[in-house]
Amino acid sequence: MTELDLITLWTKARWHIIVSQFAPTFLLTSLVALLSLGLDTAAVSVRIAAAGILLASGVLGALAQIAAANEGLAIIEDLRAVPVLSTLGKRIVASEAWIDIVRFGTPGVFVIVYIALLAALFLPFA
Repeated sequence: MTELDLITLWTKARWHIIVSQFAPTFLLTSLVALLSLGLDTAAVSVRIAAAGILLASGVLGALAQIAAANEGLAIIEDLRAVPVLSTLGKRIVASEAWIDIVRFGTPGVFVIVYIALLAALFLPFA
């Protein structure tokens, strides 16, 4: 593959990472808004459904993000094999260390926020 082919693949992988955040972010924000409107006092079945929808979206988003990050790492490995890289190619290779934030950090933040929302949904606070 040429450098241009690899950069094109990188752009697609990066776009997949960005798009994989839309649904979980929207649902997290929506759940916070619904909590302020009284979701925490809704029937238990409704709260369980809300938690399940959020969990399913978060898991699918995390899987898509991890897959796209792994593809990005493979593209970086292939870019390293290109004899002469453009400045853009070099910057993409230099971004390798940040891929772990996508693979582990963002899903970790989702888990922490999800646990906090579960507490808000199901634990009685005075």
